[in-house]
Parts: sequence; structure tokens; C-alpha cells
Amino acid sequence: MSIRVGIVGISGYGGGEVLRLCATHPTFDLVYAAGESSAGAKLVEKFPGIGRLGDLVIQKWNPADLPQLDVLFASLPSGESKEALARVPASTKIIDIGGDHRFVEGWTYGLADVWPDQIRYQTRIANPGCYPAASLSALAPLLAHHLIDPASIIIDAKSGVSGAGRGGGSTFGYAEVNEDVSAYGLLKHAHVPEMTKALSQIGGKPAQITFTPHLIPMTRGILATCYTSGSATTEQCLQAAREFYRNRPFVRVTDKPPHTKWALGTNLVFVSYAADPQRKLIMALGAIDNLGKGAAGQAIQNANLITGQDESAGLQGTALWP
Repeated sequence: MSIRVGIVGISGYGGGEVLRLCATHPTFDLVYAAGESSAGAKLVEKFPGIGRLGDLVIQKWNPADLPQLDVLFASLPSGESKEALARVPASTKIIDIGGDHRFVEGWTYGLADVWPDQIRYQTRIANPGCYPAASLSALAPLLAHHLIDPASIIIDAKSGVSGAGRGGGSTFGYAEVNEDVSAYGLLKHAHVPEMTKALSQIGGKPAQITFTPHLIPMTRGILATCYTSGSATTEQCLQAAREFYRNRPFVRVTDKPPHTKWALGTNLVFVSYAADPQRKLIMALGAIDNLGKGAAGQAIQNANLITGQDESAGLQGTALWP
């Protein structure tokens, strides 16, 4: 079986990671790549190690000029995909890695490890954001088992610099971010509505969150530490997660607090818990690669689901170490 796929936004970090995964996927045949600044160049000029796909020429993005595709991966900045993707033929399935279609009517929210059955065979998938991918994975089992109060969630998360995208500009240059940690997007981060809606659906009750993202001087990875209220023990939380994620191929429930490096270069998510019943305090931790589970890895997982394949196809690689 050969599935014809295309990528728009190929020169960004997310699109480039989709390219890396498609290059070794057993059934995906990359026949179309599009970008703005890189249009006209061959893939090998932008990705020297790409191998057999190197001669494919990057096109200027125009949905009216698409070849026949089974799946299109769209990795565009928020605000740039809604109008353009509306012009993609209905026969082409879309994975939108950007933020324009999350919880939008006609699109399925692609939280693949939590709602795989809702995703299978759909045609329009909105990939979760990177921070939600880590935070929701950690919190979902607790909400599903009614172990925490959904109205009292605090999320403190740290992300590597690649989460800002290649278009981040000089603000994210080495001299600015090295030896520095900073909070940003306070009280107005774009992922707050997305996480609130997802948590409310998982728990069956309205959720309220306080979210503080931080930029830290590393390239890839997110660690989300979530503080919640509940009377469960640490072991009860771990057991709830092991039950909730039973037979899920990419979730690892660990007794020890997870490290972002455990997931480096993979679609894995590591979750763990620490609880103090006397204080009614539960801490839920999620660690991912922000370009893997937080973007391209989950996009490939979703594409596998909507095309009827094993969801782990092309994603079996182990983490980079050290």
C-alpha cells in the first residue's frame, strides 16, 4: 500500500520533523512539499541528509495547485491555515499541526492517546498544541477516574526553544536564550482555551486552569508539572494512569519523575504522579519532545489512524541518548 502525502510548511521545525518521519514511513510516499521562503529549492538543499527524497522540489504553497494527495500535513503559523485549508479538496485528508482548527466545527481534535476511536477514518484533524500534548496526557487519567477537582488545576510548563518555531527571530537567538529562563504568555496564552475545553470533555465537568509557560535554554522538550486538588494516593494515581493507558503504544507511566530527554526524538509521552492525601495535593507530570508528541509525531500517529493503519507505523524509533 502506498499513501500519497504532502507537507506544507516544510521549512519550519514542525514541517521538517514531519518530513523526517515520512522519509522512513513504510507506506507514506511524499510527493508534494510546499513552503514560502524555500520555494524553488530541492529538499536536499534544505535537508542535506534526506536521502532518496532529495530531488523533490519545494513548491510555493497554493491549495489550488495541489496534486492528487491522500493526506496533507499543514504546519503553518496560527492564523494562516483556516482560509487556505478550506480550499483543499474534500478527497484529501488533512492534519493541521497549527492552531486554527482546534475545537472548530467540522474538525476532530487529534489527542491520539486519549481519543483514538474518535479519530479513526476522519478527514479533518486538528493536532493538539505542544503544551496541551504534555499537560493533557498527564491529567487525563485523573479526570477520567474523578480523582481531582477540574476547577483547581495549575500547570507550570517548560519548553525548549524550538517550540517558538523557526520564525521566532532574534529574540530566540543563542545569545538571548542561553543561561536564561523566562515566563511568557501570562494569562493570555493561546493554549489555555484548548486545554480548558479538552479537560472539560475528559472530566465531564467545567475545568478551570492557571497556566504558566516558560522558555528554557534547550532545543527540544517540554515538562509540564500540573498541581491539582484531590485525596488520592500516589499509587492510586499511577494505577489510574496504567489502566487508562493500557495497550496505548506511546504512553509510559513511570514511578520516577520523568525527564524530557527520555522522549527526545520520539512520539513518546512519559507521565508520573506524586500525591499528599493529607494536604489534598496531587502533582501530575508529563514529559514529551515538543517536535515529536507535541507536533510531528502525533501528526503521523493521527495520519496512521485516519488511513486505517497501525497507529505506530513509522514511529517505532527509540529515544536519542545521550
